[in-house]
Amino acid sequence: MSHTNFCVASEQDKAEMLKAVKAKSFDDLFVDIPAEFQTDAFNIPEGRSELEALQTLRGLAAKNATNLTNFCGAGYYDHFIPAAVDSLSGRGEFYTAYTPYQPEAAQGTLQAIYEYQTDMARLTGMEVSNASLYDGGTALFEGIMMALRTTGRDKVLIDEGVSPIYRTMLRCYTRNLSIQYEEIPLAKGLADRAAFKQKLSKEIGAVVVQNPNFFGSLDDLTDLVAAAHGVGAQAVFSVYPLSLGLVKTPGAMGADIVTGEGQSLGLPLSFGGPYLGFMTTLKKFVRKMPGRIVGATQDEQGRRGYVLTLQAREQHIRREKATSNICTNEALCALRAHMYLSLLGKQGLVDVAQCCASLAAYARERLCAIRGVRPTFEQPFFNEFALTLPRDASDVVSALIDHGIAAGFPVGRYYKGMENVLLLAFTEKRTKEEIDLLAARLEGNL
Repeated sequence: MSHTNFCVASEQDKAEMLKAVKAKSFDDLFVDIPAEFQTDAFNIPEGRSELEALQTLRGLAAKNATNLTNFCGAGYYDHFIPAAVDSLSGRGEFYTAYTPYQPEAAQGTLQAIYEYQTDMARLTGMEVSNASLYDGGTALFEGIMMALRTTGRDKVLIDEGVSPIYRTMLRCYTRNLSIQYEEIPLAKGLADRAAFKQKLSKEIGAVVVQNPNFFGSLDDLTDLVAAAHGVGAQAVFSVYPLSLGLVKTPGAMGADIVTGEGQSLGLPLSFGGPYLGFMTTLKKFVRKMPGRIVGATQDEQGRRGYVLTLQAREQHIRREKATSNICTNEALCALRAHMYLSLLGKQGLVDVAQCCASLAAYARERLCAIRGVRPTFEQPFFNEFALTLPRDASDVVSALIDHGIAAGFPVGRYYKGMENVLLLAFTEKRTKEEIDLLAARLEGNL
């Protein structure tokens, strides 16, 4: 196998490089790779000019359906973002800043993170927030690891209503760790109290739940949290932050650690990111928390200032005792969330949440009037619910795409035996007219 075609240096440059590494040829650089894994079949086309590359990329982008009426949810939601969020967060001092944590040079960013932390603590009903994490799934992983560090245990009970996307991420992250997971099946769309209590023991370090759960069902988990505390386990929640404008907070249910995906707070849908993981907890657990925390202080002249008061994850400070190997926070995304919440205000958040809930209630009544369509679960919901259709939900979704409608998420992709179940979400961007059109198209394709 020849590798010389990968090098664009001159012959003299090649000779000097080979001499420096004491190799006779470029093939010598690959001798440690078994022959069966070496190949010339990379099928890399010739390079293109800037114009040709742009034309190709624009052609690919044009294949994306950008004008669909979106009823998809499953953890990521099509909410309205005020124009001021894009305008302000795009300012150079925010958009181009890198590790802006030096207090003598970055008071604005540090203050914004401090205020974001305040937002999230108040929103979730908890006492302290970190400066953010990567996304909802990794935040949940970090929350579980934090609970296990605190309890000194290695067994986790996780509700099947927790996003299957997150559960897949958890299995990936912990595959080589000595953590034992046990998933508890749902009971009529909610966490199965009897099954959880049967499995709870002094060996369980964390009980993991989601509210609303993946199917949109709302639940007051106070009793389950109390049962977890009864055996010394911690309750780790994953939540949809916008729902907290209406529903009982995890803090009010007694949660120990709260995580979630902050995309609904001023971040656009974007093929998986960048998004925003958040985490809040109680002050007594703060030193077990991963990531950074910004605090308020005073300088020598008595002026208010902001500094990093906790970097429990930092390898350069705690080394092998670091709480996490996570390397940063999502400062710009957290700033957008803070701007969004500031623009809405307390009542605005309630109004948006109420609008979503009202539209979802109208949609469920309208869609369940279609022959052959029924609710999968008879449980309270916020802005998302599951319907059981008389045919495969994936086929229905494909058919409605041709009518300009993203009808929802086919649940059978993750839950065996639920191939006919469709998960639909409704945000303030949808209208009753769009819901009526969805109902008409759905009825015509069953």
